[in-house]
Amino acid sequence: MRALTFRIFALAMLLALPAQAFDTTARAAWVYDVATGTVLMEKNADEPLPPASMSKLMTLNMLFEALHDGRVAMDTTFPVSTKAWQMGGSKMFVEPADRPTVEDLIHGIIINSGNDACVVVAEGLAGTEEAFARLMNERARQLGMTNSHFVNASGWPDPQHRMSMHDLGLLATRLITEFPELYKNFALTEYNYKGRVPSNAGNRNPLLRLGTGDWKADGLKTGHTQEAGYGLVGSAVQGDRRIVFVITGLPSEKARAEESEQIVNWAYRQFTMRTIIPKDEIVVQAPVWLGDKSRVGLTTKDGVRVLIPAGSHAGVKAEAVFNGPIEAPIAQGDRLGELIVDIPGAGQSRLPLFAASNVARTGVLGRMQSAAFRLGERAVQAMRN
Repeated sequence: MRALTFRIFALAMLLALPAQAFDTTARAAWVYDVATGTVLMEKNADEPLPPASMSKLMTLNMLFEALHDGRVAMDTTFPVSTKAWQMGGSKMFVEPADRPTVEDLIHGIIINSGNDACVVVAEGLAGTEEAFARLMNERARQLGMTNSHFVNASGWPDPQHRMSMHDLGLLATRLITEFPELYKNFALTEYNYKGRVPSNAGNRNPLLRLGTGDWKADGLKTGHTQEAGYGLVGSAVQGDRRIVFVITGLPSEKARAEESEQIVNWAYRQFTMRTIIPKDEIVVQAPVWLGDKSRVGLTTKDGVRVLIPAGSHAGVKAEAVFNGPIEAPIAQGDRLGELIVDIPGAGQSRLPLFAASNVARTGVLGRMQSAAFRLGERAVQAMRN
């Protein structure tokens, strides 16, 4: 077997305007296109920073996982401890006699940014907030969040409580893609538990109040402390494109709202999405050894869509790489190689290539013929060398 490379195409893209880099005023930022898996912009994205209430997304992830695992249901109730009731800062305003449901608590965390609601969830799932924080850290490592450390469930200021913007973006993307039905709660604009504090009912996410016409925001979470400044984990949809972004360290609510809107506009207007390989299309026919077929089609399964920066005058190039000839038997869906897509101005993307069909191992005669062919091929190579 030897590494084989096949040039699939070199596609010229000519667009009208040059792509402009976004010079954010945030202390740290990360912008991501979900459909293509493309990082559009990053600034200090892997630096562990105080996340404030944005770290409540990890508490929600733990709760969403408990729902999916069947450990709790939306109508499961949790008790309210004195510790939860006495929490300061943003609150859902639960009281010790209350028994809020999981659904209540989801709304209280997302919309009211309730520190009290986070403690109720932590104690309900793990017994104590300290035990819950240990579970959060363990789960974060499993999810590849390498620059996060949790001390509490709410993001309450602590010098050891840290998250990177990259980690927050990965977490946000997970909530969107893994829990689509639960994610819909992030677009809700009002919730007032038992009608107690009407002035506290509004969702703090400024993008939810915008009606831009060409894109729509539907999440996720704001954050603010004196140390962290103003931050936002946001997401917006335009057609079949979704943008996830994280910013922190802004000086005011107004600056946060303006920066968030500008980032989304930039992400949608400075990049164009193109389908370069349709779903289920055969990318390349790979040679097979000792099989009842001489070749097997390789596919990406979901096709390939790429973001082209505006003004990119060079071609998009794609190459299929695999070790071949590929020895039979081959099962449909076997991972056999990768497709390398080189996008001018946006770097390289690597996607796995899978067998599009089964290839059985050939009989004795076929094996003898294949062996003879391989011996002849090696003899020719030896003569050339």
